[in-house]
Amino acid sequence: MSTTTPQLVEQLAERLMEKGWMLATAESCTGGMIAAACTDLAGSSNWFDRGFVTYSNEAKQDMLGVPQALIAAHGAVSEPVARAMASGAVAHSGARCGVAVTGVAGPGGGSEAKPVGTVWFGWHLEGDSPQTHAECLRFDGDRAQVRQATVRHALHRLLQLMA
Repeated sequence: MSTTTPQLVEQLAERLMEKGWMLATAESCTGGMIAAACTDLAGSSNWFDRGFVTYSNEAKQDMLGVPQALIAAHGAVSEPVARAMASGAVAHSGARCGVAVTGVAGPGGGSEAKPVGTVWFGWHLEGDSPQTHAECLRFDGDRAQVRQATVRHALHRLLQLMA
């Protein structure tokens, strides 16, 4: 993916404004980096509603409505939780679409099942027929590289889904 993060944000801004939609983010492993990338663009208040930094399981429950039982059954880094975070971001905001990330950025915290670099993504789009998508990727590199790759992929895939 050769497109830079600022270029992705500009393309996303255009697409959201064409639709008249607002975006909300729900971030764990990136700690607000997606929201920061979006709000780096002047005029982002026209299409960016809010960002939720839900690093703890309690924050995911309190701010996004992710059921504790879902986290207990699947773990915070899982498809069901990523989906619930994305739809929760939309439900708890004025946005029509949401992006969520939950993962293991490292250098510690990984396991055999979920090694460092594992990130679950969730995207929720309201539209005519609401859709929630999820995807898991594993990125190589140090903590900063994993987090930057996560930001770029979250934005890139959202653009594709909104096409």
